Parts: sequence; structure tokens; C-alpha cells
Amino acid sequence: MTYASPYDSTEFLDDDVAVTEYIEAALEENDPKFIAKALGIVARAKGMSEIARETGLSRESLYKALSADGNPEFATVLAVLRALKLRLSVAAAE
Repeated sequence: MTYASPYDSTEFLDDDVAVTEYIEAALEENDPKFIAKALGIVARAKGMSEIARETGLSRESLYKALSADGNPEFATVLAVLRALKLRLSVAAAE
């Protein structure tokens, strides 16, 4: 019999390069819900309590906003990115 354990992407987000590449890949999908969920996964990997403290938001509100069904305000997205030591940038579309 084969046993499988649940897949948890947070296990692979253990350095800044992995986190940056993960968020960049999410942004390429151009899907706000996917991006919010990806930010939530990275926030869990880094420690949701720490991210909550740095953003001034509650853990519960972050979990809700950064879930697959969440719809975070842009200010929340920017605060989370700042707490993750990331910044949003813009490039001309090809």
C-alpha cells in the first residue's frame, strides 16, 4: 500500500530566493485570488504571527484576506509584501 502525505509548499519556501521566485510566478498568473493565496502561503512559511505584528493586522484577518477566497485590500497586499521584505515593481508588457 502506498501512503502519501499532504503537500505543503511552505516547506520549500525556506530562503529569500525561493520566496521571490514563488511570488514572481504567482504574479505571472495575473489572477488576484491566486496572488493573494500565494502571499498567504509565504506568510505562513515566514510565520503568520510575525507578519501580523509587522503589518499591524490581526492573524485572523490576514488568514482570511490571504486565503483562496480572500479579497485583500491593496494596502494589505503592500503591507504584507513590506513585512516579507519584498517590493512590487512594474515592467512594460511585451
